[in-house]
Amino acid sequence: MRIAMIGTGYVGLVSGVCFSDFGHDVVCVDKSEQKIETLQVGRVPIYEPGLDTLMARNVAAGRLSFTTDLASAVAAADAVFIAVGTPTRRGDGHADLSYVMAAAEEIACAIDEYTVVVTKSTVPVGTNRKVRDVVAAANPQAEFDVASNPEFLREGAAIDDFMRPDRVVVGVETDRAAEVMAEVYRPLYLRDFPILTTDLESAEMIKYAANAFLATKITFINEIAGLCERVGGDVKEVARGIGLDGRIGNKFLHAGPGYGGSCFPKDTTALARIGQEHAHPMQITETVIRVNDGVKKRMIDKICEACDDHFNGKTVAVLGVTFKPNTDDMRDAPSLSIVPALIGGGARVRVVDPQGRSEGEALLPGVEWTEDPYAAAKDADAVVLLTEWNEFRALNLSDLASGMKTARMVDLRNIYSKKSAEKAGFESYVGVGR
Repeated sequence: MRIAMIGTGYVGLVSGVCFSDFGHDVVCVDKSEQKIETLQVGRVPIYEPGLDTLMARNVAAGRLSFTTDLASAVAAADAVFIAVGTPTRRGDGHADLSYVMAAAEEIACAIDEYTVVVTKSTVPVGTNRKVRDVVAAANPQAEFDVASNPEFLREGAAIDDFMRPDRVVVGVETDRAAEVMAEVYRPLYLRDFPILTTDLESAEMIKYAANAFLATKITFINEIAGLCERVGGDVKEVARGIGLDGRIGNKFLHAGPGYGGSCFPKDTTALARIGQEHAHPMQITETVIRVNDGVKKRMIDKICEACDDHFNGKTVAVLGVTFKPNTDDMRDAPSLSIVPALIGGGARVRVVDPQGRSEGEALLPGVEWTEDPYAAAKDADAVVLLTEWNEFRALNLSDLASGMKTARMVDLRNIYSKKSAEKAGFESYVGVGR
């Protein structure tokens, strides 16, 4: 199959590289000449474990290339994937579809023979039909179908998610489009991975429903964590106890500083707006959004209490600022609420993150970046564990504590325990829900 991938952001690049590893001929397209030049010389502009090796292998095999020339890529393609951004639109919370529609119009002008136009971007219900209308209006002679193929890629584990998915969701209107999409995903069909072929609207809704449900699980356990702190329970034991119930499961039941990243904040907000627009308020999702914002504020209060109820003149070491480990993504990360609050209160903040500095320098002005957690904690009044990178899971707590001015730990990911921290010399340890 010949595939054109429009957009080389996180979803587009990972999908394009993985499709080429399936054996398809893939051309990745982007308007940014700088990004395409970076890719053409073999450098990956995002951090995703294993992506650089996989990309190099398929470029060398002649199955993967990069260009700014959308027209030539589309004209030669059997399937064209739209994988551009759909950020939250300012002012109303709706997904901004301007990039999707602009791509659809350009694709329409370049279609040369029957093509399936596939939306990979996360879009509200009804968007694929709008894409169909845009393509038809821009090129009435075009022979095409549209398809919805939402992505379910976890940052830091995206390649494994693509190659060994829980499921692939495909929304189509015609048998011909279904046959093309079946060929695109043929390697997964042959290995018996679940492929759900449904209608356009259901495919669009599945993506939003999945992310809203996962965000709800995270927010639920964070609310339980707050209650555990009041009544004396341990949220880790509670999460384990309910997670053993097969109807609930243990995933996404880790208490922490709230969800962030490229999907959950944007998609829950968009789903809430869709519900309002159709006179069917998504009350659970709206509550999840509100509670998640409150969780971040509660984390700030925890740190403040550990610092004698004020930040002024304090030095705080923050370990991890990306929204999760194994990514450089800072979008809606809890650190973007927590760190500015520390600085605004008068704290001197030192930050360590294995991959976060490239984006974090612009997003977190006023912090001091270091490469070593022990150097960051030197003479500090408190150390805050904010992202659970593996590098922070096996720290020598005795060495960390001995270098601090006042050895206090605020562990917002429950990596350690009060017993181990105090045994290592910390005078206080604060976790979440414990």
